[in-house]
Amino acid sequence: MQIKSILFTLIALIILSACGYKPSSHMIKHIFSDTVYVEVMVDRVEPENAPFVKDEMNRLIYTRFKGRVTSKEKAQSQIRITYAGSSFLPLAYENGYVTRYRANIRVRFDMVTKDGKLSKKITSRVESDIQESSLTSSALRTEAIRTGLAKALDEFLAYVSAKGMLKSEKAEGSK
Repeated sequence: MQIKSILFTLIALIILSACGYKPSSHMIKHIFSDTVYVEVMVDRVEPENAPFVKDEMNRLIYTRFKGRVTSKEKAQSQIRITYAGSSFLPLAYENGYVTRYRANIRVRFDMVTKDGKLSKKITSRVESDIQESSLTSSALRTEAIRTGLAKALDEFLAYVSAKGMLKSEKAEGSK
């Protein structure tokens, strides 16, 4: 059993290295420097989400950028995240109660990068079932917002990675 997993891993490494695969963290380095300052603009309606967004973005910088979060004065790149609110759309009803809904979470990213300033607006969508209890509904609402914010952060990283890949291709093409 162990021989099969080693063989599978070896084959996967050969295939990935043969096709020129580079992880997204490598592409992100073309856009962001190693030191990043993260600022989260607090929403007055839902201020409890600001620490979640800040912690999640810091985690992503460490794990995906392979970068360091630092003070504004020491940072070579900056990311300002503005949670622009959420809306909830009922999708299904049962006995007059909403049983399924879609949360639309709006986030704006303003970045200062190696190449200047960039902005990106992202709307993430989360669909979820809901129960008739108002206590459960409130907790599910908060969870839907946090899930949507996490999805927006992932989409942001995919966007930055794609920008980095385009920049890398332009640099290689001009050689």
